[in-house]
Amino acid sequence: MQVKTARAIVPETPRPGAMRRRPDHTHPISPVSGAAAPGSASAGGPDHFTEQDGQVFAGTHVLLDLWGASHLDDARYIERAMRRAIDVSGATLLHIHLHRFGDGGGVTGVAVLAESHITVHTWTERGFAAFDVFMCGGCRPDLAAEVLRSALDPVRTEMSIERRGVVA
Repeated sequence: MQVKTARAIVPETPRPGAMRRRPDHTHPISPVSGAAAPGSASAGGPDHFTEQDGQVFAGTHVLLDLWGASHLDDARYIERAMRRAIDVSGATLLHIHLHRFGDGGGVTGVAVLAESHITVHTWTERGFAAFDVFMCGGCRPDLAAEVLRSALDPVRTEMSIERRGVVA
């Protein structure tokens, strides 16, 4: 009988004397804090919903398809790109796990964020990468998507952006 053990997830800690710096950019989206968002069931603490253009919603979901992309079998390269994307977007990384499928195989994985997630799936045989970037609060998933696009240098990009959890 084989017993599987769970690994503890240890939060990243900065070097002594180092500070985590948030990106210095202007953002038209501001998190709704304090009271619950209109239409919510709870009036507890901040819910990290976002307000933009008079609309209140849980977060922004970017679906990014990259065709003719490079580095699709390089998990280390993809991890570095994801970490840069997380930093630029203003998100907080909790855990990242990527898996490479053998020689020349693709990469699949997830970066779990305090603000939600980024997932990746690559198909080396098709030159295709699919990223799913979902973030709440004041984070910028559009900036994360741009970092990922730039890093993988595709021939063609398709992107869709959805607001999730729109309060009616």
